[in-house]
Parts: sequence; structure tokens; C-alpha cells
Amino acid sequence: MNFMGNTKPLLLVHKQMQKQTLNAPVNLMLTPQFYTLKREEVPVQYAYQAKRIAPSLFDGLIEEQSHIRYFVSKEEDGWLFIAYDVVQIQDFLEQKGIALENIGKVFFAEQIATTMHSPVKIGEKEALITHDNTVMIVPQSALEEGMSFKKIDDMLTPAKGVVLEGGKGSLLETKDAYILASIFAVFAVMFFVEGARYSGDDNAQQEQIALVLEDHPSLQSSYARKSIAKKYKAIDSKERKKREVINTLSHMIFKGVTLTTFSLNDTKFQAQFSCQDATVVKKLEDLAKKEKFNTTKVANGNAINIGGIL
Repeated sequence: MNFMGNTKPLLLVHKQMQKQTLNAPVNLMLTPQFYTLKREEVPVQYAYQAKRIAPSLFDGLIEEQSHIRYFVSKEEDGWLFIAYDVVQIQDFLEQKGIALENIGKVFFAEQIATTMHSPVKIGEKEALITHDNTVMIVPQSALEEGMSFKKIDDMLTPAKGVVLEGGKGSLLETKDAYILASIFAVFAVMFFVEGARYSGDDNAQQEQIALVLEDHPSLQSSYARKSIAKKYKAIDSKERKKREVINTLSHMIFKGVTLTTFSLNDTKFQAQFSCQDATVVKKLEDLAKKEKFNTTKVANGNAINIGGIL
């Protein structure tokens, strides 16, 4: 059954699965063999906030590596957090004949915990069941005799999934790439808008100066004209400095770096970047120092604040 617009077939991925031959793209459902989960009540409202704190929740449960990704989902009594190793999953799928280009969305069995009312077979000896609202794997011999099994593609496909880009072939997840593209698009719009606005402002300023000079001929002295030009040159210089800062910061966004916050006014700017690991933090810090920007590392994480005076 499928009521969410995910028209691709749903394939259950487990350690005992046979090698596959795919003729069309599929969506995947991962069993708990491929992820670690936690349910927590945390005082956040949005998914991006929950995702930021996810690594700290799994501290000690999994080894933090660059290819660990996190999935979060709001539930009635809190948040569902799932950690998964994108490279491990990708390697397993390749061994089973499932190429990355044939994979649509990837879901986690835990997402159907409330709707999975019958066990699902896994190989010849195990089954997927729901117990205490958590999906787990048990021996088929532990189930009641004569219990009927359902197929995973008979379940309601979740609306929210992930993609497996950001593994061996790339340091960025697709969502991160979209975020960066959006940031660059915002910067581009800012440049166009600012350029158009200040071009219009310059024409308006010239007209105002001409009117003033007509009414006050004494201002047409060389000294007066230089003073006026100096005033507007200072304004243009400040706005040009803003654009230069934005352009420089945009070039600091590369693989493994995400711009999380940014503020800019007439006197200073401040940006925070989230980095893939400590090596990327060091590279970003060196770039900032080369531009004579101030840098501060964020404690308990691979993030760095970069700021400066205009």
C-alpha cells in the first residue's frame, strides 16, 4: 500500500537478503541491523535543531566518524533519533547488486513501528516484529505457531526518507548540497539587489547634488565638490566592503563545510560554520586567518565562528 506518492517498489534490506537484479529504481527499507536508534524528549521545536544535537546523544554508543549520518523524526512524546553508517550501507548494497543510481528514498523499519501489526520474514530463520513500539529482529521459532507474515511492500510507506549520497563518492548529502545551492542563490540575489539599489541610489544622489548646486552656487567650489564626493565615496566603500565579505565567506563553503548562521551590519559580521571533522575546521581556520578574520572554535563540536570588523 502506498498513499504518500512514493511509487517505486519497496525493498527490505537485511543481512540475509539474496543478491538482487534490478530493472528499475526502488525505495529501500533498512532493518535495525543497519542503524542505531534512541528516543528522547528534547526541548527543540524543529528537525534541524534536533539534528544538531543528535551526535551528542549517541556519544559512547557508536564511534563518531565522518560518514555517520543522522535521521530525526518528531513523534507524539518526543523525537526519534537514528544514526547510520552511510558507507557501510553503500558497501553492503553494492555487494548485493544494488547500484546507487537505482536507489530512490531510503527508510528505516522503525518508521513503521506503529503501523506494522504482523511480522515480516527475514530470510529463513528470522522475522521483523514490533515490540513496545520498537521494531526488532527475533527468531521465527519465537513467534506463535501458525502466525501469518506480511510483506514489507504491503506496509504504509513513510513520507520522510533519506538518500544515500554523501558516502564514498561525496562528502555532502543531497540535502546539504541543496542547502549550499540555496545559500549561493541567496548570495547571488543579494548581489543583484544591492547592485541595483546602489546604482539607483547613485543616480538619485547625483540628481540631488545637481539641484543643491543650482540653488546654492557657492557650493560649486572645488572644495565643496570634493567634500560631497568624499561623503558618498565613504558610503559606497562600506557597502563594497560588505559585498567583499559575503563573497569571501561564500568561497569558504566547500565539501565538508556548512554555513549555519550569518549576520552582517554596518560595523561587523559574524558567521558560524559546521565542519565535517577537525581537519576541515583547521583548513577553514587557516583560510580565515589569511583574510585577517577573527576565529573562535566552538566547544564540543566541529564548528567555528568567523567574524570581523568592517
